[in-house]
Amino acid sequence: MVSAGDFRNGVTFEMDGNVMQIIEFQHVKPGKGAAFVRTKLRNVITGAVIEKTFSPTEKFENAYVERKEMQYVYEDGGLNYFMDNETYEQIPLGKDVIGDALKFVKEGENVRVLSYKGKVFGVEPPNFVELAVTATEPGVKGDTATGASKPATLETGAEIMVPLFVNEGDVLKIDTRSGEYLGRV
Repeated sequence: MVSAGDFRNGVTFEMDGNVMQIIEFQHVKPGKGAAFVRTKLRNVITGAVIEKTFSPTEKFENAYVERKEMQYVYEDGGLNYFMDNETYEQIPLGKDVIGDALKFVKEGENVRVLSYKGKVFGVEPPNFVELAVTATEPGVKGDTATGASKPATLETGAEIMVPLFVNEGDVLKIDTRSGEYLGRV
C-alpha cells in the first residue's frame, strides 16, 4: 500500500481499476484547512493524463509494471513479433498496443515490453539509437549561417529534421523520446 503523502514521481498504483503513474506531485499545506497532495497522473494502459488532488491519508494498492527486455524480431501482416531473450518464446503485438514506439527501432534491437498482471500494454524503445540516413536533399553551399535544417528519411522509414551538412549514408544518433537529431556517429 502507498499513501498519498508518500507519492513520488514515477510511483505506480491502482486507482478505480486503472494503473496510474505519477508524473508530477506537490504537497500543499495551506494556512487554513487540511493539507493535500496535488498530482498529475498518467494512465499507463491508455496514456491519458489527468490532474487530481488527494488527502495525504488516502491509501492505494501498489501496481507493479513489469518491464521485460525483448528483441524486436520482425513485422508481418500488421503484427510485430518480439522474442524473449531468455526463453526464445515469441509474442505478436498489434499496432494498437505498440503505437509509434517502433518508429526508430530496427529489427534485431532490444526494447522493453511493458505488462501489468500478464497483459502487455506497451513497448519502450531504447532512449538513444543509431540509424543511417537513406534519403535527404543535398545541402545548399553557403546556407549554414542560419542554422537551417532539412528533412531526412532514416532506415526505419521515420523522418526527422537534420542540419544541412548531413548526407545520405551518414549514421546519426537519435533521441527516441523526442525524435531529435543528436549528432553523427
